[in-house]
Amino acid sequence: MARRTQAERDAITVEIGYALLSAVLVAALVFGGIAGPKLMFDMPYAVERGLLVAGGVCAALAFVLRVVTVLWRFSGAPRPPAQPSQPGRTKPDS
Repeated sequence: MARRTQAERDAITVEIGYALLSAVLVAALVFGGIAGPKLMFDMPYAVERGLLVAGGVCAALAFVLRVVTVLWRFSGAPRPPAQPSQPGRTKPDS
């Protein structure tokens, strides 16, 4: 297995940070969408508790799903072409 360059390690770090940050945002929106009515309306305790549990479960699922899809797409992204092996040819299409 080849060693990764500093640029590749930096790209992976940025992508992981993006995946986690966007997953937190998606999870918060999902939780708010499901458990939000608890704050707006007067409901029985069992319904309020059910909304909180359902919101938490769906938010956790959305978090994991978002992280996996972002990192999966990153791992399948095309890599830039390697440097040409012939001296004097510096254009990527030559």
